[in-house]
Amino acid sequence: MAKAKTQFTCSACGGASSKWAGQCPACGEWNTLVETAIDTGVNRYSSTRVGLAQTSPVLSLSEIDAADVPRFPTGIEEFDRVLGGGLVAGGVVLIGGDPGIGKSTLLLQALAHLSRVKPVLYVSGEESGAQIALRANRLAIDAGGLKLQAEIQLEKILSTLADLKPEVAVIDSIQTVYSDALTSAPGSVAQVRECAAQLTRVAKQTGITIIMVGHVTKEGALAGPRVLEHIVDTVLYFEGDTHSSFRLVRAFKNRFGAVNELGVFAMTEKGLRGVSNPSALFLSQHDVQVAGSCVMVTQEGTRPLLVEIQALVDASHVPSARRLSVGLEQNRLAMLLAVLHRHAGIAAFDQDVFINAVGGVKITEPAADLAVLLAIHSSMRNKPLPRGLVVFGEVGLAGEIRPAPRGQERLREAAKLGFSTALIPKANAPKQKIEGLTVVAVDRIDQALSRVRELD
Repeated sequence: MAKAKTQFTCSACGGASSKWAGQCPACGEWNTLVETAIDTGVNRYSSTRVGLAQTSPVLSLSEIDAADVPRFPTGIEEFDRVLGGGLVAGGVVLIGGDPGIGKSTLLLQALAHLSRVKPVLYVSGEESGAQIALRANRLAIDAGGLKLQAEIQLEKILSTLADLKPEVAVIDSIQTVYSDALTSAPGSVAQVRECAAQLTRVAKQTGITIIMVGHVTKEGALAGPRVLEHIVDTVLYFEGDTHSSFRLVRAFKNRFGAVNELGVFAMTEKGLRGVSNPSALFLSQHDVQVAGSCVMVTQEGTRPLLVEIQALVDASHVPSARRLSVGLEQNRLAMLLAVLHRHAGIAAFDQDVFINAVGGVKITEPAADLAVLLAIHSSMRNKPLPRGLVVFGEVGLAGEIRPAPRGQERLREAAKLGFSTALIPKANAPKQKIEGLTVVAVDRIDQALSRVRELD
């Protein structure tokens, strides 16, 4: 069969060129021409292109059946939580993460469980079949029904999918797959985009659930074009330090469930195991109360988590004091220090301030503001916060403490784990008393600091 013709398209303006050049002849941008496949002898205005789904008539929204999408579990509870309850027939999932963090291990465990009840296929482009078999033996996985193919050519993979008709297929990884329709190397923008689009089309037309593993750049983002994330239904990221035994799987996009769901795993000799009580991972075990430590309740999707925020404030020995934040936004730290000075009269312009979220968790919500300020204040006073205190709340530039979403669930989680006092925004004050928990509601940062001193 003749090889499809290609052209070079500018990613900035969309201009086309018959050959590659360093500079786009249309807009003048540099290094923007990428190779793409073109159809020959087809009118650009004709309807010969194949869509993602079968053609359907035009219907009114009221005539469409809005039944819930059926799911099937993977056998790993934390993985199912992130997926929104399980995998969906015809869904396409993209999983990214640093090398060696556990992507292939998790998918091998999930496919081994699914292979007992469904036909599944594992397509490996990075490892040989012998390597995967050794990993399965090392993890003591019963994968007798798991079909394996070591292949990177897209056309052969599509032929295997058509012959075996598996219900779930894993492509590990999409950056190693290439198509004969393009002459560029595997992993290039054109190859990744074309192969992902073809696999997505097959998933939608046949109902096969396809899970693609994606590489990440040095900044931690998924490698390849952003259109890859738009094509798929679910985007998952592995987080955590490869030197630590704990792994976090976070959903950044999910067409069939909630985003920002979090799955917590522990890497063991037998593979990844779900953690039933993840709050215990993010709380340090101190024999005595220490200064600069404050426990907050953060909300990750539908799951409230208790995380310890630690602060260290020390006299600066350089003209410009340092501000370092790990697990929290660094720019927000500078803003909170300005609020602390303006509305509470506590200056830290000549102090180095270091903030850390224990356990390697990344907190993106602003409800951590109050905990950060209390930890800083505790470190500056060199006096621990009261035992059993838990806080949450967003701090505004005017010094007000704003409410956080799902405050009742946060308070119930804190009470369940044995905390006795909660310092929260006044708008989050519960209407009914929570057993074992004393709620202190405040609406200003200076009021919060004074109430903490009273609790001492």
